[in-house]
Amino acid sequence: MAKIKHIEQRIRNIEGFKVRILTSYGRDIRGDLTGIPDFYAYEKASRNDMTVETWKATRFRPLYPGFDVDVLNRRGESMQGNTKLKTVRNTY
Repeated sequence: MAKIKHIEQRIRNIEGFKVRILTSYGRDIRGDLTGIPDFYAYEKASRNDMTVETWKATRFRPLYPGFDVDVLNRRGESMQGNTKLKTVRNTY
């Protein structure tokens, strides 16, 4: 099992935006904790026209059941579900 911060960094490197992995109840998980599968199955970033909620539903949740995630802009603010990934990436 991987450390939470390693999975967050792997997603950042591939997708081009930061994420914060949460419990299924929405609580932040410390980055040094383990207990999440040690992979991110994608090698290419999602399409820019995909929304944050679609990315969560199709890419994150199937790989990490029992966890939730916030997609963050450059300032560390959580982005709304209807925001396009292009908009998120443009903040960096």
